[in-house]
Amino acid sequence: MLNPTTHNAPTASPLAQARTLYLRRKAWLYVLQALGLLLPLAVFAFRGWGGAVGQVLAFTICVLLAGLQLWRWQQLQKRTTQTAVARHLNRKYPSLEESAELLLQPEEELSLLAKLQKQRTEEQLGQISIPEAAAVSFLSGWTVFAAGVGLAAILWTLPDFGLAESNSASTISTVSSDVNKPVAAPKAVLPAIEQMHLRISPPQYTRKARYAVTTPSFKVEAGAKVSWTIQTSQPVTSPQLELAGQKAVQLQPVQGQVNTYTASITATQSALYQIKLNGQASEFYSIEVIPDEAPAISVQTPKQYTEVLFGEPQRVRVQAVLQDDYGLKAADLVATVAKGEGEAVKFREQRIPLKLSFTGQPKQLQLNQTLDLQALGMTYGDELYFYLQAWDNHRGYTRTEAYFVQLEDTTVVELMDDLSLGVNPNPEYFRSQRQIIIDTEKLIKEQPKQSKADLMERSNNIGVDQKLLRLRYGKFLGEEFESNLGTAGLPEELTGHHADDGHDHSQDQLPSQSEYEARMNALLDPYLHKHDQEEAATFFEPAIKAQLKGALAQMWEAELRLRTGKPKEALPFELKALRLLKEVQQKSRVYVKKTGFEPPPLKIPEKRLTGDLSKVHAPALRREEMPITSYPAVRQAMQRVAQLRQGQRTTQADAALLEQAGQTLGKAAVEQPVVYLRALQDLKQVVEAIRRNKKHLCADCLTRIEAAFHRFLPVSEKTARKQPASGTENTLAKDYFNRIN
Repeated sequence: MLNPTTHNAPTASPLAQARTLYLRRKAWLYVLQALGLLLPLAVFAFRGWGGAVGQVLAFTICVLLAGLQLWRWQQLQKRTTQTAVARHLNRKYPSLEESAELLLQPEEELSLLAKLQKQRTEEQLGQISIPEAAAVSFLSGWTVFAAGVGLAAILWTLPDFGLAESNSASTISTVSSDVNKPVAAPKAVLPAIEQMHLRISPPQYTRKARYAVTTPSFKVEAGAKVSWTIQTSQPVTSPQLELAGQKAVQLQPVQGQVNTYTASITATQSALYQIKLNGQASEFYSIEVIPDEAPAISVQTPKQYTEVLFGEPQRVRVQAVLQDDYGLKAADLVATVAKGEGEAVKFREQRIPLKLSFTGQPKQLQLNQTLDLQALGMTYGDELYFYLQAWDNHRGYTRTEAYFVQLEDTTVVELMDDLSLGVNPNPEYFRSQRQIIIDTEKLIKEQPKQSKADLMERSNNIGVDQKLLRLRYGKFLGEEFESNLGTAGLPEELTGHHADDGHDHSQDQLPSQSEYEARMNALLDPYLHKHDQEEAATFFEPAIKAQLKGALAQMWEAELRLRTGKPKEALPFELKALRLLKEVQQKSRVYVKKTGFEPPPLKIPEKRLTGDLSKVHAPALRREEMPITSYPAVRQAMQRVAQLRQGQRTTQADAALLEQAGQTLGKAAVEQPVVYLRALQDLKQVVEAIRRNKKHLCADCLTRIEAAFHRFLPVSEKTARKQPASGTENTLAKDYFNRIN
């Protein structure tokens, strides 16, 4: 027998080798996946799409992807232990007999049988190929890598289509606080320029210091003073600064400086400009004017319409945010109080100062102020209209929409159905319930100063008033008495009706009735007031009747607490009863149809299902829609540019056509220089190449010009064109006019 105790070969090395090889292959798989994702992002950033923001975003995503793959590999390294490798080998190779984990245990801890099984497992493991045991599928990695390479190739071959315009040096304005810093590469503007300075003096409302720009195209605040100082390599004659659509500005010599010229303008609107020296003109550059925006007011509370209910605090909280691009100067709240009804309405307007500090002209302020409606002289039924307005430190002014606040009036009953109904079902005595609430609030306020006996007496008196009001409302539900409380055990002669109970008992006095009278009584039975049946003794709908019963139940609860000297506990029930009564008032509106035209009835038996279509004619309307031809020069130029891109020869007529289209495109470049300025410069370059009879034109320039033309042209609209009359009608009309003459 083999003695297992004499076996001292290393046991963990095959498992360690399998683990190392598996982790190495997984690392290559993650690298392939990362490359497939990073290649399109790298091409996107290299092409410069999205500008500096796009490049920063692409770099950030690349770093995140790399970090994600590294984190996945570290997690895999933690999970892939030698024990996990042993379990994997047990599942993959049945010859190991689920004993690969014995290789990880020390010899001294194993029994004799375990040592024999360990020796057998080592022999079987020696026959297994380590690369085969640590196999990893690279299909997902190669798939992602191939997809990334294909996408990167597509992005690499795509043309710019004007996307690079935002990254062009001619459209990016670089600002410097050093007013003596010159424009970068002045010779690119004109070869004769040695040095060029562009200084901006912002208007006073911006509160900015004087600064300089280092590019010929720049952005400037509205009303700023722009100064050009140009130093040339030789004396020039008649230097000019030409603004598109405006009169040229002469550059004046600077005293004490040789070959130095200057000019200044006040920027009020966006424009294109050129510099002309000795008859040589530079390319077009843009001046984009940034207008001063009006203040912005964002109201958070209250809502557009706010109703202050009875019992709620008569205060309205106003929260808003005021902001401006350069600074706020002042703001206030304009409130208008409306009192009265109908033709007796009176309005009173007043300005309410806001609790804000405008010291230093801040750019943003937070308003949090409470309006006291009682301090404004408002009472129940009054209305408040208010709006906020603000001024900035220039000429900007903004006001919000009007906000409406109304105090609920519980003393007014609006009746709209009394003209159409003989019976008025609306409850009365709204004032009495409100007076009970006022008396209860007054008693609660004076409760600490009252003795217990006086408190019980006053509370009981208010309870009596609540009882009388409850009985009055009970009549609307047929409760003639107190719901017959305590009369269940009385004899019939004591619970019957009497002649003086307020009802008509003439029917009881007639022992016999005719058949006609019986039919009439049966017909009128649903509409009669029966005081002995509470469920049938009302003209209210079931929903309104349920709310009235709810109001009576609240009055019961209020009366109970008032009779026991607990006015504070009775007040919520009194308010609830008043609320239910107001809802009954609003829901008991009756719709009355207005008089108007009533069409004659249709003769259904004569026309229906006859199938007569003799008088029905299909409409014979024709309309031809023709597209509106706008900007014909630009359309012709766009077609010609497409032909030049295909390699057709140029003619001098092409230069004239492109110049004519460039004049139209220049008007759009004034308003949107970032979009059209680069194409306008390319157009000028192509025109000069055509006039010099160059055979090869700039392909990228033609691509950008065509894209700019496409963007400039509007969508074709169609209009209806009158159909010409037929020849017979024209002959007849001519003959008619000839006979008249």
